[in-house]
Formats: sequence, C-alpha cells, structure tokens
Amino acid sequence: MRSRLIFGPLMIVLILGGMWLDQWVDAQPLPAWAVTPSRSTWPPGTCIFLICLLMSVWASRELAQMLIDKGITASKRIMTLAAVLGLVVSCLVPTGLNVVDTVAVVASAAVAVLAISIIFFSRHKTVEGVLAATGGALLAFVYLGLMFGFLLAIRREHSVWALLWTILVTKSCDIGAYFTGRAVGRHKLIPWLSPGKTWEGLAGGLALSAIVACLLLAWVIPPERSHWWMGILPGIILGLVGQAGDLFESVFKRDAGIKDSGHSLPGFGGVLDVLDSPLLAAPFAYWWLRLMDLQHAAAVSGG
Repeated sequence: MRSRLIFGPLMIVLILGGMWLDQWVDAQPLPAWAVTPSRSTWPPGTCIFLICLLMSVWASRELAQMLIDKGITASKRIMTLAAVLGLVVSCLVPTGLNVVDTVAVVASAAVAVLAISIIFFSRHKTVEGVLAATGGALLAFVYLGLMFGFLLAIRREHSVWALLWTILVTKSCDIGAYFTGRAVGRHKLIPWLSPGKTWEGLAGGLALSAIVACLLLAWVIPPERSHWWMGILPGIILGLVGQAGDLFESVFKRDAGIKDSGHSLPGFGGVLDVLDSPLLAAPFAYWWLRLMDLQHAAAVSGG
C-alpha cells in the first residue's frame, strides 16, 4: 500500500507532464526542411508517440518473459520488433491513403511479422516451438502495437485532454475497485482467475469511473453540446472494458504461473499491470468519440 501511495501520484504527475509537453510541442514550428503546404507545426501526438513507443518496448519484453516462464520459445527482440511495427503502422500511415490501401499496409505489416518470426525461430533447422513462438510475436503485434495505436489515434483526432479523459476514467475504475474491494469486498468476482477481485469492488470502481467521466466530460464534449449525465454510460463502459483488459492480462499471468508481469513499478508490478486496462479501453473510447463527432456533424448539417 505504501508503494502504491508513493508511486501512484508520481505516475499521475508524469502522465500530466507528458500530456502538457505534447500539447506544447504541437504548437512549435517544424524545421524549415520539414514544412509542408498542409503543416508548419509538429503533428499532434509527437510526444505521446515517443511515450507509447517506450511503453510498448518495455511491455513487449515483459510479455516475452511471460512466454519464457511458461516454457514457450520466445525472443524479446522479435516481440519488441513486432510491437513497434504494430504501433508504427497503426499511427503513422499517411492520411492521404484510401481505406483499401490503409488496410493493406496494416495487413502487410502483420504478414511481415508472421514471416520474420517463422524464419527466425526455424533458423536452427528445427521446427520445435515455432508455432507457439510465432503466435507470441503476433500477440505482441496486436496487443502492444495496434492497441497502443488507438491511444495515438485519439490524440490525432482530438485534443490531448480527450486522451487524458480516457486514461483517467479507465484508471479510476481500477482505483475505485481496489479501495472498495479492500473496504467492503465479500463476494469474489472470478476466484479462479483473479482471487482479489470482488463484485463490491467492481461496483465501486464503475461508480467512480462514471463520476470522473461526468465531472470531466467538458474535456471531450463542449458544455454547449452536452449535459453532465452524458458521461455516465461511457464512463461505466470504459470502466467495464478496462476491467476486462485487466482480466485478460490475468489470463496471461496465471498461465505463466506468475503474480505480476514484472517488478519495475513498486506496488504495481510491471508496466503491463498498469497498461492492461487502458489498452483495451482505448478502442472503445476512439469509436465513442468518433460517434460523438458524427452526431455533431449531422446535427450541424441538419440545422
């Protein structure tokens, strides 16, 4: 608990600092050689991309270690390459490409990961473990590449505050569930998978995520277009999806026979133990924000 109380606020400060820096860089002029007719300042998400890149590399090494602990052949280099490639193609595809070409780029990256993995893991002229190792590389490509890309997609299409809203709402469910569960938790949620989680904790977490979503709704939808209660449903869903992300990672950890994904963050475990909920919640947040934009555009054109 002491470590959580120390490192929790510290991580919040670092997140806020990263968001502020990204917004500041967004307004800075590009070098003369990089200026284009459509852009003269750094693109939104420049700092967020670097942060996600660092987290993706860090998390992919933890994921590789999980596979190794399970006795599965894995390479931290290949897992890292797969994760980075997934992140790059999910957020750096040129916006001028049409839909078919964009899908083709992402699919081609997945094929590249598949081919590189098969070649790498069979280099010793043996097929032992190639299937499982290749599956691990593709898992890193999707889980720590494409899913990270949704955080960048939110930042590319919206303000940095929309991204911060997504993270805070999702993580508030983790916080609410943890403290409510410790205080009044009695009925186990999924004892065979995550013995510490309770139904009472889940209820407390969802309540807090809904409250945070409502209080900070103006960060994503201007007050003239919204009412506070519009944050209740997305807050609850983000909380639920985030908890599902936590349980997904629990599946990986239980299968590997470990309690935490790592020991780099005192009181929290590894970086995957912190990222598991936002990674799964980010796709929902992106599409919900997209829906809000479409509804607003339809209302404006209809008016």
